Amino acid sequence: MAATGLAERPYLGWSSWSMQSSKYPGLNPDGDYSYLTEANVLKQADALATRLKPYGYEYVNIDAGWWRDNDWTPRFDEYARQTPDPVRFPRGMKAVADHIHAKGLKAGIYLPVGLEKEAYAGGAAPIWNAPGCTTADIVYPDLRTTNGWDSAYKIDFDDPCAQRYIDSQARMFADWGYDFLKLDGVGPGSFKSGDNYDNVADVAAWQKAIAATGRPIHLELSWSLDIGHAADWKRYSNGWRIDTDVECYCNTLVTWENSVDDRFDDAPAWSRKAGPGGWNDLDTLNVGNGAMDGLTQAERQTYMTLWAISKSPLYTGDDLTRLDDYGLSLLTNSEVIAVDQDGAPPARPVTPAGDQPVWAAKNPDGSWTVALFNLADAPASVTAHWASLGFTGKATVRDLWNRKTLGTYKDSIGAALPAHGSRLFTVRPGGPALVTTRYEAEAATNTLSGNASVAGCDACSGGQKVGNLYLGGKLRFNDVTVRRDGIYTVAISYVSGDIRSATVSANGGNGTSLRFPSTGDWGTAETVSVQLALKAGANTITVDSADWYAPDIDRIDVPQTP
Repeated sequence: MAATGLAERPYLGWSSWSMQSSKYPGLNPDGDYSYLTEANVLKQADALATRLKPYGYEYVNIDAGWWRDNDWTPRFDEYARQTPDPVRFPRGMKAVADHIHAKGLKAGIYLPVGLEKEAYAGGAAPIWNAPGCTTADIVYPDLRTTNGWDSAYKIDFDDPCAQRYIDSQARMFADWGYDFLKLDGVGPGSFKSGDNYDNVADVAAWQKAIAATGRPIHLELSWSLDIGHAADWKRYSNGWRIDTDVECYCNTLVTWENSVDDRFDDAPAWSRKAGPGGWNDLDTLNVGNGAMDGLTQAERQTYMTLWAISKSPLYTGDDLTRLDDYGLSLLTNSEVIAVDQDGAPPARPVTPAGDQPVWAAKNPDGSWTVALFNLADAPASVTAHWASLGFTGKATVRDLWNRKTLGTYKDSIGAALPAHGSRLFTVRPGGPALVTTRYEAEAATNTLSGNASVAGCDACSGGQKVGNLYLGGKLRFNDVTVRRDGIYTVAISYVSGDIRSATVSANGGNGTSLRFPSTGDWGTAETVSVQLALKAGANTITVDSADWYAPDIDRIDVPQTP
């Protein structure tokens, strides 16, 4: 983590980017990104303090452009450091931070990773507080580029002058009084890979520089960070954007298709990477402005539900001076915010990733947070079965969005949901743990066909799994025995570094093609549950790769009763 004591919980606040990047009428009257001004930032800070601070929202984050004019021409000081545009921020950045602090809030600022090309100044610009160091010393002689836009020269940290440059930027932000830095365009990620775009050394340098200032500054990384470097991001920062921008860059702030719904596929892979000190960032939460958001009410609730159960930072990009009643009710629902802030690991799907998934997370007190989603474009019913959570019998259910205890439910809870709708519950088990029989994929009694084969797996029960399930490869579990006919909630433990599909069937039936969420890598096992009709006595359960690639299979756990 970048600084001890920071990000014990996901942060809450506001960011300028959604409004300054939107084509919504009236937001940017003087050209693209012209919304970003001192007056507008302070107006939002005042509104945040009045309307959302009581619910934990505290960061006011200034995004890209604070050192650029409306033509996007940048300004730098004599030491190659970004300096505020005098039209956008006539009193400078310290005065803005002081105003934010006076409201009992925290101030955030933004930089792209690398040495911006315009700051190079022919290699002659001196580095602050680093005698003999110039911009020529801190980059590679061939001026190779880096970041998600190739807008900067890659910094060479083999030269000690490079760290001194990052130190100078961090010192400037600390002296101005900033509490948060978004470092953008970071790779591997930001749609770039390869040595030129490996910015792990930059992030480590920022962590070191921030520590040297003595000021706690939250370091957030952006965007679409490479999950293969999750350990680096967690070591050096307090949060990391797991996906592309949520904004649509259209005449609203976002749309469902671009790109709220993408997060349902992308968040599961990261679910085991987050925790106190560093959190998965799903990007800006734009649910407060109604028409300007570009979403239905159902979509707005679903948007915030996913963010909360994923333990993402909750920072809105809305106009806080124009929150509608529904948006305000979403942003200030203390029970939903508490889910986001409980410090526990994020939820993940407990059913396959279809149009009606169920997500859940076990809470430290033994209860479960359970979310039902309908991602389809038409109404549909969704059911959460207690068996998929590992217990049976009765449970007490509380509806978090409606702040209402619904009573006791036996075996499951379901709901009819509108298109893109959701429900969010706390479920407190009252019944016993589910009794299951385990069947290992690698058991000699099973039938493997095609290229399917047994392989070692440290994360799997029994230390083995069945892999190479592709292009017709199959795994058939034989002699799956139950006492009664019925519908059984069968848990499938699997390993898959990406989203893969398989057809799961019982007793030679047609089966259903199911999408298995990514487990994050090929060394982590997760579980989803499927409903299968089994008959009394011996059954077979088949996992078929069909015409593509299926996940590796660890085992199945079959309840002893339907």
